[in-house]
Amino acid sequence: MAFGTDKNVRPVSAKVVISGGFGVGKTTFVSAVSEIAPLRTEAKMTSAASGVDDATFVRQKTSTTVAMDFGKITVDQGLVLYVFGTPGQDRFGFMWNDIAAGALGALILVDTRRLDECFNAIDYFEERGVPFVIGMNQFEGAPQHAIEDIREALDLPETVPIVRTDARDSATAMDTLVQLLTHILQSLSAKAAPQLERPAPVITQDMRSRAMSALASERATN
Repeated sequence: MAFGTDKNVRPVSAKVVISGGFGVGKTTFVSAVSEIAPLRTEAKMTSAASGVDDATFVRQKTSTTVAMDFGKITVDQGLVLYVFGTPGQDRFGFMWNDIAAGALGALILVDTRRLDECFNAIDYFEERGVPFVIGMNQFEGAPQHAIEDIREALDLPETVPIVRTDARDSATAMDTLVQLLTHILQSLSAKAAPQLERPAPVITQDMRSRAMSALASERATN
């Protein structure tokens, strides 16, 4: 029986986390890839937060995530992906353990104008052994650094993928998520059989196409 063809079989669910600093595009990314109307827990930013949240590079931002973002993607009939976005401010860091519990991997979004703000997220997932991918969310006017320069600045090994992405664009964001899933599968394969040399499993173009079709179909009916 082919994987994902029996509608009576309960699909496997998996959880990934979208993380990073304040205003790097986490909420936008979850909205771009979710096939359902995403759950958002945002609050309006006020002058009281001006001394806490540095909005120098995101002056157009009027709200901020105070708990989490949540979305859903059907990658295949046999695989449903749940996407959780973490809050970016340090004062909401106490929620990260609950949000990240059980996650197979994480995408850490970065703004190249303020790379230092992603170190907390990198340390968090490194300490817990959770596979992660760095997504350079290219903001208008931000410097176009080479990937190897970013790797050196963040002190990351070659095993951690660094990709360019656009959290506003569904297709680009989905490609980034596919790269995260591929990295997760490669990491799981390496842990399960470190002595075996075999091709790492990959997320196929067909699975990506079906995920994009499911996303478009769900949005058309909402």
